[in-house]
Amino acid sequence: MEDAGVGWIAAIIIGGVAGWLAEQFMKSNLGLLMNIVLGIVGAVVANALLGLVGVSLGGWIGYLIAGFIGACILIAIGRMFRR
Repeated sequence: MEDAGVGWIAAIIIGGVAGWLAEQFMKSNLGLLMNIVLGIVGAVVANALLGLVGVSLGGWIGYLIAGFIGACILIAIGRMFRR
């Protein structure tokens, strides 16, 4: 998470916001802890995927965008496995 230019506390807060935004966008009901986890893990996943195509997002706004994109991807994957 230090690569994104944010500390651990900021990563948790930004991850929570990104997870909550993804939850609202995807119309799921996962809870606060899962929102934080999805936002943080989603940011890692999205940054890895974006890195493969040569896109680099930095700072807290980049981390928020990556977290939102990644959390949406993870929610969609989770829905595929539940069906």
